[in-house]
Amino acid sequence: MATELSKLRNIGISAHIDSGKTTLTERILFYTDRIHSIHEVRGKDGVGATMDSMELERERGITIASAATSVEWKNHDINIIDTPGHVDFTIEVERALRVLDGAVLVLCGVAGVQSQSITVDRQMRRYNVPRVAFINKCDRTGANPMRVCDQLREKLHLNAVMMQVPIGLEGDHDGVVDLVTMRGIMFEGENGENLVDVEIPEELRIECESRREVLLDALSNFSDELMELVLEEKEIPVEMIMSAVRTGVLALELVPVFLGSAYKNRGVQPLLDAVIAYLPDPTDVTNYATNPNDEENKVAVTNDSEDELLSYAFKLEDGAYGQLTYVRVYQGTLNKGDFVYNARTGKKHKLGRIVRMHSDKMEDITSAGAGDIVAMFGIDCASGDTFRDKNTELTLSAMHIPDTVIDLAIKPKERKGTANMSKALQRFTKEDPTFRVRVDPKSAETIISGMGELHLEVYVERMRREFDCEVEVGKPQVAYRERMTKPVEFDYTHKKQTGGSGQYGRIIGKIAPNEEGKFVMENNVTGGNIPREFISSVEKGFKSMLEEGSLIGAPVDGLCVDLQDGAHHAVDSSDNAFQAAARGCFREYYVKGKPQVLEPIMTVVIEGPTEFQGEMVGTVLQRRGMLIGTTEDTGFVRIEAEVPLSEMFGYATDLRSATQGKAEFTMEFHRYAGAPRDVEEELVAAYRAEREAGN
Repeated sequence: MATELSKLRNIGISAHIDSGKTTLTERILFYTDRIHSIHEVRGKDGVGATMDSMELERERGITIASAATSVEWKNHDINIIDTPGHVDFTIEVERALRVLDGAVLVLCGVAGVQSQSITVDRQMRRYNVPRVAFINKCDRTGANPMRVCDQLREKLHLNAVMMQVPIGLEGDHDGVVDLVTMRGIMFEGENGENLVDVEIPEELRIECESRREVLLDALSNFSDELMELVLEEKEIPVEMIMSAVRTGVLALELVPVFLGSAYKNRGVQPLLDAVIAYLPDPTDVTNYATNPNDEENKVAVTNDSEDELLSYAFKLEDGAYGQLTYVRVYQGTLNKGDFVYNARTGKKHKLGRIVRMHSDKMEDITSAGAGDIVAMFGIDCASGDTFRDKNTELTLSAMHIPDTVIDLAIKPKERKGTANMSKALQRFTKEDPTFRVRVDPKSAETIISGMGELHLEVYVERMRREFDCEVEVGKPQVAYRERMTKPVEFDYTHKKQTGGSGQYGRIIGKIAPNEEGKFVMENNVTGGNIPREFISSVEKGFKSMLEEGSLIGAPVDGLCVDLQDGAHHAVDSSDNAFQAAARGCFREYYVKGKPQVLEPIMTVVIEGPTEFQGEMVGTVLQRRGMLIGTTEDTGFVRIEAEVPLSEMFGYATDLRSATQGKAEFTMEFHRYAGAPRDVEEELVAAYRAEREAGN
């Protein structure tokens, strides 16, 4: 049965590593009667958290793949996706946010806004996702939710307002004061399931009143009525306050902040109430589709279950019963037994089975309406495909997929493992758009590419466990790029005369670097000197050369081609002749543009005790790092730096030994930048030696 859209919420839970996302989701499942006992992420009971269903996740105590579940709370259905915090699995966050309507940003009450919180916030902005914040771990020594709220304002530039004040902190954290109703809530019972309404403790009354004034002041921007009542110093109805908060959240101009400790079972139920009260239902968010015949004009999706079907496949899994495809239905209805069409391939599929997911368990359903998130079985597709009705040509826009930065050569240890390895690689590339595979034409080695060492490490481990395939792994290689540094004018003629018709194509123009890292070709040819049908041949020819530059054989990062003139022959000019002209032109003139090697630069954030600040800075400077900033806070220091990826291999071990294991770091791709002269010379020499050895 389709849920009434106003009573449906699609939310994601996102945060920095170790802020307690999975623990929070576990409590939500418990309070909504989805599970009947609580298990911990690194639980001693050997069970592990419900949402960490992969054996590898339970061993490492981290979330690797996003997991979906659905719960019911106060007569509302909530689809929840628990996403990983580690930057190497950023695509999992990216694809979850692409299909969600709202999100809960979880922060640690001690560490506050950390590097991955900043990344997650940036991803939420990319997809315009309204959010509420939950400051977790208020029971921990050093917890200071007020400071974390200030960091949300300063570091993330969010209009964050406290909706609650803690009753006690650290070991004394017992409950919260709700600033909307001005009542205290205590969490009693073995698992905090009994909410007890209490008076505000006397010692907190002044603080609660001043924080409520701040809250009302922020809300007066979203409601004229509320502003009038504030100015007249009259009593403000609870419904009016809640309505103003919702208006601010939906406009992406307000982030209400809630507090608690998921591990100690405090503050979770009021957060669930906030999800229902303040986060959008599917009709509050406008999603767009495009028509392939007119990509400029976007069409708003209707959210109507009676309209033509439009659904988006955002995640794939290979389960025991074949491929499981997670889809978000945007309009229309998915019915068991119906035929659906894949917009990318044009293929028609019959829906044999639709299920509602609960981590790695599932329940069969017969249909799913607009706004719902469900999974389909046995349908061959790729991540990001649109499934639609035969009566519509609309396609839903794709998600952002970041570039890979690290390569690894792999080969099976035993000959018989080859088939299993290719089966595993085929599955992983379908599941994860940031995991790529290619065969090196020179060495014939299989190269896998990904977002970082951990990313590829996890896939190598999954090959062993899930496909019984042991592989030998080469040394991680940095994904270098190369780019011209100055524009060059060209005039190139491709002429070939053999028996019969020959080949002829002449092109004149300018090639220049493109700082944006894209390939762009402008056609400024007049007078039909190059017939229109051969312009695309020139473009094709240049494009085909971008995969391997002549400096170190790395992909060319960004090129502008300005085609100004040329000549053709009535008989000898052809598609092939002009493609060959473009290729020959690139080989001759690219080198004249003084190409340089570009290396990936990572943003590295190190956090550890202040006493080790000198050692931590030292580890960065030894690796060609550049310090961006340091912030100190109650015995802890946070160092932000930009470091070339090539210098970061084995860094975890060095950092641990320099700080007695007390510091940790996160790393994220930032940009490509020119490599220093000595590094470039080394890479060029290695490339030339390799080529000579190959000859």
